[in-house]
Amino acid sequence: MNLISNSVIYLTLISGTLITLTSSHWLLMWAGLEMSMFAMIPILTHKTSPRSTEAATKYFLVQATASMMFMMAIIYSVALSGQWAIMHSQNQTISSILMLSLMMKLGLAPFHLWVPEVTQGANLWSGMILLTWQKIAPLSIMYQTYSSANQTMIISFSLLSILLGGWGGLNQTQLRKILAYSSISHMGWMTTVMCFNPSIMHLNLLIYIMLTLSMFSMLSINTNTTTLSLSHLWNISPILANTILIILLSLGGLPPLTGFMPKWMIITEMTKNQSIILPTLMAMMALLNLFFYMRLAYSTSLTLFPSTNNLKMKWYTQNTKMPYLLPPLIIVSTLMLPLSPMMTTLE
Repeated sequence: MNLISNSVIYLTLISGTLITLTSSHWLLMWAGLEMSMFAMIPILTHKTSPRSTEAATKYFLVQATASMMFMMAIIYSVALSGQWAIMHSQNQTISSILMLSLMMKLGLAPFHLWVPEVTQGANLWSGMILLTWQKIAPLSIMYQTYSSANQTMIISFSLLSILLGGWGGLNQTQLRKILAYSSISHMGWMTTVMCFNPSIMHLNLLIYIMLTLSMFSMLSINTNTTTLSLSHLWNISPILANTILIILLSLGGLPPLTGFMPKWMIITEMTKNQSIILPTLMAMMALLNLFFYMRLAYSTSLTLFPSTNNLKMKWYTQNTKMPYLLPPLIIVSTLMLPLSPMMTTLE
């Protein structure tokens, strides 16, 4: 694609999300979601191949189905209330259809199976946009309408997402699929805490986006897409291998790294609301994610895999990719935990 085509596509993608974020009219919110969806399809098929075409087709079918359900809920709501502005509907059927459509767009369980397949079929850049930017608009609508929805349904589907997001990633060797299952699990944490304190959901989303951006940026430097290619990183770039280890531990939520902050705040908030069993289950299921993060960290940094050359450092052509935003992203993704008291006061 040339510069003009790229500019139009990315402008449409950004505009669609911003329209959804800033509007209070049902039809405009739906139009913003549609703009983002249609702009995402050429991004997924940036380098045309059977896998990318299949990924774009799956993405379109799932998102179109979710949009149809979303529009049905809107029409039903307007027919009952006569208002196009966002209102807290007292009709549980409308709220349930609306939430199910948004969960499908976010990739929450049991509508999660498209996320790993689409992410795997796209390149690293497209996968990064899919797992970060495309989550913002549906979460913003969910944030505005969650209070009228069935809280039990939201929490049940969120717990299922945390479980399946950890369970699905255990047997994976493809890094994009691992990050997709990680995204499903993180979305489960966000939608659970939304029912208790939505401000923490915003913080969790921000930190999740920064961690995912850091991870994809580091993988794109050497185009690492499998565990095997990542295991050979130790004699190409030892510093990068160790940085990936730290980011993986932060994604797993281990202290004293940034990723521990949202999990700590979520568990604290639920405990304050007299909910003990729910955060205990979530923390136990998060161990599944931590296991496959640790497996990746082990193959990357904690062991030396056999290599065909006898040199400690592998000779290779100088990499021309210059990730200018990577150093600040790494700093923010690892060293923000001391700012937790300030984050608490901002809630």
